[in-house]
Amino acid sequence: QVQLVESGGGLVQAGGSLRLSCAASGRTFSSYAMGWFRQAPGKEREFVAAVSRFGTSTSHADSVKGRFTISKDNAKNTVYLQMNSLKPEDTAVYYCAARLRGWGPGEYDYWGQGTQVTVSS
Repeated sequence: QVQLVESGGGLVQAGGSLRLSCAASGRTFSSYAMGWFRQAPGKEREFVAAVSRFGTSTSHADSVKGRFTISKDNAKNTVYLQMNSLKPEDTAVYYCAARLRGWGPGEYDYWGQGTQVTVSS
């Protein structure tokens, strides 16, 4: 089992940047593919980005492609989401998640508590 703790959220103006971090417990972090999801008020949770176990493959939703970048550091047990050129529609609670089989969008086994990102216009 793995426990996930997100950090780095906050309030930022449109066009600004934030970097989210997700720290994982345990010594088997390299066994997990990781993903970032977000949920805005009144909307369903949606996929944002995913990274394979060793960080060699990534996938980003079309809505964030070219602006957000996911990365994974197995030595630090941490996955990151670098968010640039933020827009008000990026406002949401952002969650990181871990899965043991496969990678990419879809079902994940473990979830963090989330971190709020608010982008003002």
